[in-house]
Amino acid sequence: MPIDTAPPTTLDEVRRVLASHADNPSAFLALNSGNSYFTAPDLDGVVVYRSSGRHLVQFGGAFAPAAARLELLTRFREFAAASGKRIVAIQLQRSDAEVYAGAGFTVNQVGASYAVDLPAFTLRGTRFVRLRNKISRAHRAGLTVAELDQAAWSGAMRELDAKWLRSKGKHAKPLEFLVGEYGGPAQPHRRLFVGLLGGELAGYVSYSPVYGSRAGWLHDLSRRLPDGPPGIMEAINSAAIEAFRDEGAGWLHFGFTPFTGLDPALEVGTSSRWFRWLAGQLWRRGAAVYPARTQLAYKSKWAPHAVLPEYVAFSGRASLAGFLQVFKVSNAL
Repeated sequence: MPIDTAPPTTLDEVRRVLASHADNPSAFLALNSGNSYFTAPDLDGVVVYRSSGRHLVQFGGAFAPAAARLELLTRFREFAAASGKRIVAIQLQRSDAEVYAGAGFTVNQVGASYAVDLPAFTLRGTRFVRLRNKISRAHRAGLTVAELDQAAWSGAMRELDAKWLRSKGKHAKPLEFLVGEYGGPAQPHRRLFVGLLGGELAGYVSYSPVYGSRAGWLHDLSRRLPDGPPGIMEAINSAAIEAFRDEGAGWLHFGFTPFTGLDPALEVGTSSRWFRWLAGQLWRRGAAVYPARTQLAYKSKWAPHAVLPEYVAFSGRASLAGFLQVFKVSNAL
């Protein structure tokens, strides 16, 4: 866990900063293994990044009090320049995008995230007939859903991960950086819901805490048996929703999906026309790069109440080389 300057000096301190200042539904991913952290001695904040090629790939915005975000970003930019690096920041929220645009970054919408208002959510009604049927089919096939301790199931989860990955083709690799993980020091803050068939693991969903104005839980890392019955993931998520609602949670977030929800009216500051074209092409023809349509189909079946635009920012002009570093640190290349 490389840290470049003064506090926070531990993952617990990073998590405290996130809980206090983050308004990004995916902020908990900042605690993933392999991330680096930039801090300033006199600022209560952190910038999360990974180094790749001539770029520092930043995750989220500058996590700090609103009044300190520009200053923390400025210092991080100076740190990058002193290292001979440029910055590409991914998964910025709208408020972050405005700060970065004001600081001279080229900012473009790159996708959206999706969230369900749990107190308002219901599976009743005709719009959810197909979803209810899939859940019923899974239960009729013998699926049971439970919340379990991850440590006791880590071996079974790794075996399921391997089967799931093989089903994606011989060149498939597990993604990281912009997706969650399990295990490690942050695990006590996550929740694990699993689907069991005959006592064997058939699927799981790991949920991470969400801080800020739409606090709740993030539907994060998920896997299922490639040859399992339909409805495994839906049944697991439905059970988790009921548990979270009973506990009084406000929101369930489905996370970031690249290249979806694109709208020129949502651009901020000086955006790049060619990058806007590229993002549109990746939505229409980029299934081999990222299965955005499949991801969106799963999230849309829950009828999200909020669709939140997310942005990418480049120090200087938009750069294809910089954008490719996002894929590289995510293990997608």
